[in-house]
Amino acid sequence: MANFWQTKELAQMSTEEWELLCDGCAKCCLVKLEDHYSGEIFHTKVACELLDTESCQCSDYAGRHNVVDDCIKLDRENIHSLAWLPKSCSYRLIAAGQPLPEWHHLLTGSKETIHSYGASLQGRVISELHVHDDDIEDHIIQWVD
Repeated sequence: MANFWQTKELAQMSTEEWELLCDGCAKCCLVKLEDHYSGEIFHTKVACELLDTESCQCSDYAGRHNVVDDCIKLDRENIHSLAWLPKSCSYRLIAAGQPLPEWHHLLTGSKETIHSYGASLQGRVISELHVHDDDIEDHIIQWVD
């Protein structure tokens, strides 16, 4: 029997299924900088103030948009236009008709597998609470998907 992510388009998924699809990598929670002139996006190793950098979970998921002005909610409408999402993002993969990565919790049964594979940001980022706004550019990094 096929699983929901194999039989449904993103637009057909329930809210619960949509949330389950998230792989928990936390890469969407990175502070990104945009070059004003070129529009180029630069990733940093600085994470949102709400991200627990060890668990890769938001510490206030339900209220995140009230706390973080520029927190972007991934949804069925914008998932195709967010070019800064990593190539490994489960939403991007399913939208493109590709399978989930072998470390995904829906395949392994464990949300810890992503961390043991090194596919999450666990322990590799710092909270923006510890970085002055003027110093964020010093933390630009090229992530490998």
